[in-house]
Amino acid sequence: MLEASERHEMKNQIIVMEKKKKIALVAHDHKKQDLIEWARFNKGSLSKHELFATGTTGKILEEELGLPINRLQSGPLGGDQQIGAKIAEGAIDFVIFFWDPLETLPHDPDVKALLRIAVVWNIPVACNRASADFIISSPMMTQAYERIVPDYDEYRERTITELEPDIEPVTISSHIR
Repeated sequence: MLEASERHEMKNQIIVMEKKKKIALVAHDHKKQDLIEWARFNKGSLSKHELFATGTTGKILEEELGLPINRLQSGPLGGDQQIGAKIAEGAIDFVIFFWDPLETLPHDPDVKALLRIAVVWNIPVACNRASADFIISSPMMTQAYERIVPDYDEYRERTITELEPDIEPVTISSHIR
């Protein structure tokens, strides 16, 4: 492991969120009603953006709001991972995820992975009505915004010897025997 003094700072890059944001809307079963009520109240604001949602949440939102929703799989069937992948691809600008902190779910690791990838890419996340209200009412919702993220090119190009300098480099063959 590298000592703190041996680590070097990653450079940053700017990713521009356009005026029309790409918003992911997700809710656990016991929080769906909260998200629906919040979305109804904020329908005017949400209508100015491109919306994505997982499974049942997307179906209900589409019916309730009459707005187009890019519907993904249900969370337990990979929807949370699909949103995470879209974040990594730059196709989601922020996430509204009303999750239930009092209920353990079989796909909890997927939820944790989604929240982790949002932090990796500096994506705003609202986990309850109060934080969602602050984000949706921000002046930055109606203008382009320059999001600062680490430039991961150096990380992608690192070699295993940079991580463990005492280990001999290993050549991995792509041929399967």
